[in-house]
Amino acid sequence: MPPTPARFVGFDNYAEIIQSARFWGSVQVTAVIVFTSVAFQFVLGFALALALHHNVPGATLYRVTFLLPMFLAPVCVALIARMLFHPVLGPVNDLFTALGFEHVPFLTNSTLAISTLIIVEVWQWTPFVILLMLAGLQGLPSEVFEAARVDNISAWRRFRDLTFPMLLPLSIAVIFIRLIEGFKLIDTVFVLTGGGPGTSTETLTLFAYNEGFKKFNIGMTSALSFLFLIVVIVFGTLYLAAAQRLTKRYR
Repeated sequence: MPPTPARFVGFDNYAEIIQSARFWGSVQVTAVIVFTSVAFQFVLGFALALALHHNVPGATLYRVTFLLPMFLAPVCVALIARMLFHPVLGPVNDLFTALGFEHVPFLTNSTLAISTLIIVEVWQWTPFVILLMLAGLQGLPSEVFEAARVDNISAWRRFRDLTFPMLLPLSIAVIFIRLIEGFKLIDTVFVLTGGGPGTSTETLTLFAYNEGFKKFNIGMTSALSFLFLIVVIVFGTLYLAAAQRLTKRYR
């Protein structure tokens, strides 16, 4: 930073990052939140899309209701969640008190804070999965399923042998999009927990933000950003390669 002159440090910043326990902690937190939340998003989203596709009672109302969280800004969602899960004044803890339980430290216990972040992510982004999977279901050829019904094939076998394989390419794309988006998670964590308690909920992007905009450690932040980009590219390449092999099995 001025007036200090710039100097070339080679790979020192990368070495410092790799040796940082805080960095590996943020990697673990990010992986837990992203993979767990995306798994729940896909399972719930696919199940709800199937229910809406089969025209359950009130399907039109449910479609509008389910899609609403996706239209909210993550900061707004985090502010709402912070009020809901407040350890003293939150309505969730008020409900527990009414039922005879003690207050639960949702945002001050490290395990519960990560669980709360996962719940918020699932609530907000499951509608994205519902929207795409429902569009995929509506685009499937109805003749195939009518023939299966004529042959008295059970609903489970129709799903296992027809619906799921035909939607596998779309499922792979939906999961991939949500994983990449999940790796960029910062706004919800910043507002809801601030990375705390301590650094127990600090994600990679929040770690980079703290290093760059609070400590003004620009060199390390730049190295961290490039390293993060490389990790995402490698992960995306491996994911797509594995997905291609899986798709060929169902052809």
